[in-house]
Amino acid sequence: MAVGTPGAPFVVRDALLVTQDATRQVIRGDVRVDRGRFSHVGPSAPSEGAEVVDGREFALVPGFINAHTHVAMSPLRAIADDRDLPQFLETLFAVDAQRTEADLEAGAAAGIAEMLLSGTTTFLDLYYGEDAVARACGRLGIRGYLGWAVLDPELTTQKGVPLANAREFIARWKGHDRVLPLVAPQGVYVCSEPTWLGARDLAKETGTLCHYHLSETRREVHEHEAKTGERPANWLDKIGFLGPGQVAAHGVWLNRREVERLAVNRVGVAHCPSSNLKLATGGIAPVVELRDAGATVGLGTDSVASNNSLSMLREMHVAGLLQKHHRWDASALPASALLDLATREGARLLGRDADLGSIEVGKQADFLLVRLDHPTLIPARPEAIVSHLAFSASEEAVDSVYVDGECVVRHRALVREPWAGIRAAAEQAAESLWSKRPA
Repeated sequence: MAVGTPGAPFVVRDALLVTQDATRQVIRGDVRVDRGRFSHVGPSAPSEGAEVVDGREFALVPGFINAHTHVAMSPLRAIADDRDLPQFLETLFAVDAQRTEADLEAGAAAGIAEMLLSGTTTFLDLYYGEDAVARACGRLGIRGYLGWAVLDPELTTQKGVPLANAREFIARWKGHDRVLPLVAPQGVYVCSEPTWLGARDLAKETGTLCHYHLSETRREVHEHEAKTGERPANWLDKIGFLGPGQVAAHGVWLNRREVERLAVNRVGVAHCPSSNLKLATGGIAPVVELRDAGATVGLGTDSVASNNSLSMLREMHVAGLLQKHHRWDASALPASALLDLATREGARLLGRDADLGSIEVGKQADFLLVRLDHPTLIPARPEAIVSHLAFSASEEAVDSVYVDGECVVRHRALVREPWAGIRAAAEQAAESLWSKRPA
């Protein structure tokens, strides 16, 4: 099914196009890709000079955008299960302090492979040692927005000053085609006012995004309020930090005033339902209220140490069920809204809605081909396909994945590197890291 020559024009003929355009059209039609962008979407694409492939048995869907990850943590999946966030972090920090560049890259490659194989074409990451993650992105072909973790110097295990490390990381990777570096303050529990404002200024100076954790737990909120007299989002607004080009992860414990402040300041929120449920953070992120206030909300998996999956198909499912159940409202976050979170809204979070998030002429050709004959997509009807993607589709139904028109997954196999070698390196990293976990 997938075309074979990287960079060559191609046409996918007669697929079920889940366009995610402004009208959310689902139509039978063709796409043509030239120079990594869609040049035709609709019936009867011109085939001159292009390879033509048969799309009749596939849905063609925009690539998913995972709005919050720590992808290098793949070797740590299940290392801290059944613990609340403080206990979880205690275990993770002890292991993180002993990680090497080699095992960071091995973990990142394994996580990126998992994401590509389940249809994610772009992800937003927060970690240290992001050069290793950047190299893994280059190896496998995914688009990575990579945030270097910043915190107060006296609280870090990083060598050097975290903010200076972030500046240097941005300088090394700025201008790369699929690696987009940024600054990522960890959270109010390890960042003082000067660190927050330094991160803000660095993002403005370099023209990058700023990504951070916000109000993930009730304890975080209460301790910060006891220390400063303000809840975290209100305090960040008070010190002049909040503004456009920011993505706050979690946002579980936000009150109405904070929701409004985030929306007014055009701060996006990455909703991470599976991780929050598994770590028993207690609250339910006010996704409906954020969207009603005008804030952009995307969807993130968080790390495999806390989720334990990087599948956006699974994350849509959980997000929808959680909001419906919590609100006693079966109409809350319908399938169409869930697919928006994973595609259009994720692109808007990154400031890339002109380029990503839908199947439209002029946009970058990031998409996946989903097998319509897979058991989890029966009945394969146009009016049901969005529901299937949000609530039932298996990762195994994802046949092929494209980034910038390049096929990076073909018939459920990675194109640039075989899985066997990636797996072997990740298992080797896990062997060392698991031996270092505290009792």
